[in-house]
Amino acid sequence: MEFTPGTILEGTVRSIAAFGAFINLPEGKTGLVHISEVSSTYVTDIRQHLTEGQTVKVKLLSTDDRGRLSLSIKQAEERPAASAVPARRSVEERPARPQSFQPVRPQPESFEEKLKQFMADSNSKISGVRQYEHKTRSRKR
Repeated sequence: MEFTPGTILEGTVRSIAAFGAFINLPEGKTGLVHISEVSSTYVTDIRQHLTEGQTVKVKLLSTDDRGRLSLSIKQAEERPAASAVPARRSVEERPARPQSFQPVRPQPESFEEKLKQFMADSNSKISGVRQYEHKTRSRKR
C-alpha cells in the first residue's frame, strides 16, 4: 500500500498522549494525530474523543524525511453540506442573560429620575477617585 498525502486510511488508536494520539496503520506503520487534528471543535482533553483500541478513519497529511506520518481525523470525516451547518443566531434568538447579570435596582422611567440616578452614580465615582488620590499623594511625600 502506498502512503501518499491525501489518502484516507483506517487505523487503530495505539496510545494517547497529551499532545495527540498514535495510530497503528496497515503494513505495520504508525502515525501521529495531533490534538488539533482530532475534532473540528476545540479539544482540551483528547481522552474525551478517543480511546485506546478504537478504530478510526484518518487522512494522511504528510510524511517527513524521517518517515514519520502526520495524520488527521477531522479532515477524514465527511463535511456536512453548507445548508446543514447552523448559521449564527441573531440577537432575537439568543437566550436572555442569566438573572445574576440583570441590573439590581429598577431603572428610572422619567428624565428627572434618570438625571438624579446619573448624578448619584457620578458623585459616588468621583468620591472614590478622590479617596484614592488622597491615599497615593500621602505615600509619595
